[in-house]
Amino acid sequence: MKKIKAAVVGAGSWGTALANILAENGHLTKIYARDEITALSINQKNINYKYFPEQKLEQSLKAVGNLEEAVKDSDLVVLAVPTSATRITAESLSNIIDNKTLIVSTAKGIEEKSFKVNSQIIKDSGFKNVVALSGPTHAEEVIKKLPTAIVSASKKREDAEKVQDLFMSPYFRVYTNPDIIGVELGGAVKNVIALAAGICDGLEFGDNTRAALITRALMEMGRFVEYHSGKTMTLAGLSGMGDLVVTCTSMHSRNRRFGIEIGRGKSIEEAKEKVKQVVEGVKTTRAIYKHLQKENIELEMPITYQVYQVLFEGKEPYQAVEELMLRSKKHEMEAVVDNSFWYI
Repeated sequence: MKKIKAAVVGAGSWGTALANILAENGHLTKIYARDEITALSINQKNINYKYFPEQKLEQSLKAVGNLEEAVKDSDLVVLAVPTSATRITAESLSNIIDNKTLIVSTAKGIEEKSFKVNSQIIKDSGFKNVVALSGPTHAEEVIKKLPTAIVSASKKREDAEKVQDLFMSPYFRVYTNPDIIGVELGGAVKNVIALAAGICDGLEFGDNTRAALITRALMEMGRFVEYHSGKTMTLAGLSGMGDLVVTCTSMHSRNRRFGIEIGRGKSIEEAKEKVKQVVEGVKTTRAIYKHLQKENIELEMPITYQVYQVLFEGKEPYQAVEELMLRSKKHEMEAVVDNSFWYI
């Protein structure tokens, strides 16, 4: 494939891992790093000292401390910033690069005020070609070249496949999906579930609890995605079940680690101090809850509601789990059950 000029905005763990893949694949890649020491560390030692102090990066990867210098004339720009920073970053980019530039969104969250996912926020700034890159992908493993699969989602097949081609490598397999809203909502809601999984772990519950939570969460996510015009089948893939499994079981998951501290009785601020990274699930929980309340949407999302009450209304974590367990009896899958279903 033709080599391109690529820029990654954000020198955190995920931005660094993605920039390293692009550089490794032979593309002329720059990474925007606001922190001067990080930029010097990458340029002089081929190391991001803050996130991967023992991992050598591609020698061709260059860090830049000026946003315009980093992205100007790029064929591809990857946004690796938290959802809360997506709008202001996209607006800044719109003054520098052409609105037809291919933008890749990597954040997994929902903007609280507008209730928009990241691709929608980016398009608000005038960009026409946006791809969401999402899935079960811990940067700590990608940077070590451990086998990983991810999904490139866009309504434009050409854009999804271009991103697929640019990132595909022997250890980084990329699939495509046209259901960008399903992919993004799946990636956002699973962070809420990861918080719940962490809370259960903090309460020292076991594998049975986690398995039940992940399975029922998939049903909850399906209702939410379908209501917002996404495809429930998308959740059977990498941005649904795949992401659920990895974020609910791994200590690399900042949302799960945050939840563990909450389950142990820590406050939000104390838990944030422990994790020391952006925990998208906290704001996403609040965004979803407020959206459902504001729009008077009657969706059955018991896990999300209980996480909200624990985080923002002071409910005891153990009480939240007990209320989930004691909800009214029901069939496992209402859609497949009718009076003719049962054997006589």
